[in-house]
Amino acid sequence: MKFGEHLRKALIKNYSYYYINYDDLKHQIKKTLKDNDYEWTNEHEEDFLAALETELDKVFSFTKVKNTEVNRRIKEAEAYVYEVVDALKNPQNGQKPLEQDFDELEEELSDIIADVHDLAKFTRLNYTGFQKILKKHDKTTKFALKPVFQVRLNAKPFYKDNYDKLIVKLSKLYDLVRTRGNPVKGDSSAGGSQQNFVRQTTKYWVHPDNITELKLIILKHLPVLVFKADKEFEAEDSAITSIYFDNKDMELYYGRLRKDEGAEAIRLRWYGGMKSDQIFVERKTHREDWTGEKSVKARFALKENKVNSFLKGEFTATQAFDKMRKDGKKSAKEIDNLEALAKEVQYSVLKHKFRPVMRSFYNRTAFQLPGDARVRISLDTELTMVREDNFDGYDRCHGNWRRMDIGVDYPFSQLPEKDVCRFPYAVLEVKLQTQMGQEPPAWVRDLVQSHLVEAVPKYSKFIHGGATLLTDRVNLLPFWFPQMDVDIRKPKFEQSYGISRQNAKNKSSSSGGEMDEEELIGEEGYNTRYSAVHFSNDINPLEEDLETSPLLLPSNYTPRNSNSPVSDFFADLYGKFLHYFNDDRTFTIKPGTNFDLNTTFASSLPKGKTICVPVRIEPKVYFAAERTFLSWLSIGMILGATASTLINYGNQSALVASIGFFLSALFVMAYASYKYIRRTLAIREKKATEYADSFGPNTICFLIAASTFATFIFKFIEN
Repeated sequence: MKFGEHLRKALIKNYSYYYINYDDLKHQIKKTLKDNDYEWTNEHEEDFLAALETELDKVFSFTKVKNTEVNRRIKEAEAYVYEVVDALKNPQNGQKPLEQDFDELEEELSDIIADVHDLAKFTRLNYTGFQKILKKHDKTTKFALKPVFQVRLNAKPFYKDNYDKLIVKLSKLYDLVRTRGNPVKGDSSAGGSQQNFVRQTTKYWVHPDNITELKLIILKHLPVLVFKADKEFEAEDSAITSIYFDNKDMELYYGRLRKDEGAEAIRLRWYGGMKSDQIFVERKTHREDWTGEKSVKARFALKENKVNSFLKGEFTATQAFDKMRKDGKKSAKEIDNLEALAKEVQYSVLKHKFRPVMRSFYNRTAFQLPGDARVRISLDTELTMVREDNFDGYDRCHGNWRRMDIGVDYPFSQLPEKDVCRFPYAVLEVKLQTQMGQEPPAWVRDLVQSHLVEAVPKYSKFIHGGATLLTDRVNLLPFWFPQMDVDIRKPKFEQSYGISRQNAKNKSSSSGGEMDEEELIGEEGYNTRYSAVHFSNDINPLEEDLETSPLLLPSNYTPRNSNSPVSDFFADLYGKFLHYFNDDRTFTIKPGTNFDLNTTFASSLPKGKTICVPVRIEPKVYFAAERTFLSWLSIGMILGATASTLINYGNQSALVASIGFFLSALFVMAYASYKYIRRTLAIREKKATEYADSFGPNTICFLIAASTFATFIFKFIEN
């Protein structure tokens, strides 16, 4: 479907006059070229530029007016909300607000939320329209207008409006109304007791078209988590920056990518701008499930002016906690644990020569009830990875623990492209802490199954930054690496899901957004053509917790139904055949998925690179391989004993059978030894290969049957 048609279908009817007139602009280009023998002159360029300016003024003016209107409505709603809440707590003349008052307020706030969603959708769709028409103009006329007009767009940046401030305010008001003036209170950073809870964390990618809608949907169920409620929200408040450490051999990168037992990640993190004086030194440690331990993240705080000396070993861990011991604000045991952690981190940095290699920056919006960690949702936007290493001979940090030529000024346009990776999607992280057997809230299930998100298990900012910025130093890449050029947007199947107006019953749909393919979006067949290549945890033959981990099922699989009853009958018969004769121990690949990912994505992988699929290895796997080997040897010994008995006590026809059984015994022992060695090496190297065996058992059956059949043949010939 061409963009013009998509624009007509996706636009909001109440705003229809104020959209970019894409069809007229495209028609102007075609008609001018046709009327002038396909020659585009400077005069034609000026006319087209004037038409573009008119469209830009229209869109910019409308956006400005709607922004003013939305802010005014929020201000009026805020005053009314506090008036109703105050009247509830301090009733005047003995009259308390009615339930209807809160219902009306909730409807009004829902309508404002829908307005914010529509405005965000309007701006993104128009920005895409300008980019599309400029691309078509430059391609058709051979005049380079896009770089010139981008300056005009930057002068009237209707598409750069940040709605985070509005979202924070709406969240607070909606929470007041939803709780009838009694919002949940507690420590914003408190996680609660986790002894009797199961914690599940899943990660998703969110297309920029869906970010604002996603935030508005979540705030209706969870308030935005604000650590300083009395402070006016500022852009820097949501910024989080981390400096990741590694050495020239990328030991930490490989350990985290392969999910090795005990794999660590060491980083320095701060919140807000570059003036933040408190730096957190963090260590994340991966633990395999079979150890009985949980993966942990531990951290301690350092003053910024002490970081360099700490990393060099000049400022010791003992010195770092001397003042804390004197203050007595924490228990001696807690301080001892923190000091032990600091010593271990300092020792690792000095021993393995770890240094800063990569920075991650993002703005985080967190949703959670204060003091209640049962459901915590965070959305990281404007995610950017930046090089901090000196592996190419250039010391970007200049002896410091972090480079100082950038701060939190996204998109970091001052950096060379080789030093920066701007991640194209937002990252949604859903953390659920529920009791055993308890289901997560229904709205969370609906959210993660909607068209707004794409599940990406085990996604890591550190691993993605290492794979993207330091490709020449790593040979293994994460499984999602080849998907970066694939559009993750999905069609909106469930029409009732999303932001809706309670008053006007006007349901808005998700916006179109920017497309990479020329003039194409494709709604029919969109799921197969533009959806990402999906993966599943069952690509790992040694995984056992498939039901508790997020699954990405292949989107290009369709049932084998046809218009022919005969074809359907044979397809069903073939399926039953596979069901009854398939070895249940084998690992099943979802239809449409190639088991060898490196073959599937060979064209999109850099030369000499391979995809690493993390495989969890438990000690019992080694024992299982050994038991299988011993079972095969016992079968071989039985066949060998049978051959010896026949040759010693049988007649001439039994001699033929003994030869067959003897050859079968040799094959079983040789093949068992080969498979045992192959499996053991694959397990040791954590290879995602085919561990099941469909060849060996069938071959043994064939050899035994052939030996027995040959005996009958010779017996018949003797007679």
